[in-house]
Amino acid sequence: MCGRYSFAIEDALILERFGVRVRTAIYITRYNCSPTQNLAVISNDAPDTMKFFRWGLIPSWAKEPSIGSKLINARSETLVDKPSFKNAFRTRRCLVPATGFFEWQRNGKNVAGNPSAPTPWNIRMKNGDAFCFAGLWDKWVSGNGEIIYSFTIITTSPNQLVGQIHDRMPVILLRADEQRWISPQPDPSLVELLKPYPAGLMEAWPVSQLVNSPKNDVPEIIKQIEIETL
Repeated sequence: MCGRYSFAIEDALILERFGVRVRTAIYITRYNCSPTQNLAVISNDAPDTMKFFRWGLIPSWAKEPSIGSKLINARSETLVDKPSFKNAFRTRRCLVPATGFFEWQRNGKNVAGNPSAPTPWNIRMKNGDAFCFAGLWDKWVSGNGEIIYSFTIITTSPNQLVGQIHDRMPVILLRADEQRWISPQPDPSLVELLKPYPAGLMEAWPVSQLVNSPKNDVPEIIKQIEIETL
């Protein structure tokens, strides 16, 4: 799964990289993007504007918005069949800009024989460039008229690098495929894009447990640490 990521880029570079406008009054660099937060997306209904949707998809037919906390990810292998995702895949796709993401590696047991705390890893492009996850979005309206726009990040099997850390990874789109993903028309062939990103273009390093708390949203979260060995 993908449960945390970073989007730390100067707002002046957003137009240059993504070709979208952003209101600088509401954009801030984020080192610890977490579920249920309002985060940057580029949706296929407004591909020239950066919007802010809640992370955790709330299907339009849902009775309560709380379902969103269970739908932060959509498995690429089953999204065309799942009621929560299949309609969104047809008509409500989005790009989720990022500069890195986090996965947790299980470490076995410590010297006392108890399970060790998983080690978080920061994973990003070797050249440091920003990129986009493949996402889906939806619009939910409550009985009293409250409107919530939300999104989910699609996941797939890991590449060779991420596979050493976790058994899933988010779908990262090649830059050449980003505009195709947010085309306004249904396109069943888009499933071809839902595959692991080339491992040779990525790098990863362990980071501190600071990332475990959404309250911690500081640059220290993405800094490399040394892993203690027995």
